[in-house]
Amino acid sequence: MDVIIVSLLPFIIGSAVVPLQIIVVILLLTGAQRGPLKAIAFVLGMTLARLAQGFLFQQVITGGSGDPADATGISVVKSTLLLLLGVFLLVTAYKKWIKEPDPDAPPPKWLTMLEGLTPLRALVLGAGFILIAVKLWVFTLGALSVIDEAQLGQQETIIAFLLYVLLAQSLLIIPIVVRLLLPQQGSRALEAFGQWLEKHNDRIVMIVSLIFGVLFLYQGVMGLI
Repeated sequence: MDVIIVSLLPFIIGSAVVPLQIIVVILLLTGAQRGPLKAIAFVLGMTLARLAQGFLFQQVITGGSGDPADATGISVVKSTLLLLLGVFLLVTAYKKWIKEPDPDAPPPKWLTMLEGLTPLRALVLGAGFILIAVKLWVFTLGALSVIDEAQLGQQETIIAFLLYVLLAQSLLIIPIVVRLLLPQQGSRALEAFGQWLEKHNDRIVMIVSLIFGVLFLYQGVMGLI
């Protein structure tokens, strides 16, 4: 299992270090009304969407059986996904460099309506955040390809995928825990961190996309050679 987690690290880190999702959680946490509850609902919505993606992808990969033993041609699928994801991330880095808007970014009104959200709408917003972001779909499919390639067995595959989902959302769970344990100090620290993320969002996305774009492109090409 440790070897699988190491193999999943690029997908975990790539999914975790999306500044916009962290900004949304922090804005919800620092809101005046039921902030922590809304943030938890938002992350829960993301979790449910990822689990649905995982089930759907697993059915496709295994021909409907759900058993990793039935996965065929998985290394070619993984390498192709890595290649496509590498190209996609490099294009994203270039677009950020020329200051072109990110097509995966939620509409600006998402950020302005956060204060008036109910917990239920926050849950729907979290699921929607996952569903509209192409690169997050590919990260999940790539992670599942790595897990299936290891041929762990059905139960171990499920555990490995759940660990991926948990770690991919760790940078969202940590602020929630901080806010719950340290209501006043945590709120001030999170607000300052959120403002810093908003200010440097484009730069962070460009650097992360460039690093992982090169890494995934290299891995994809080497896997297909």
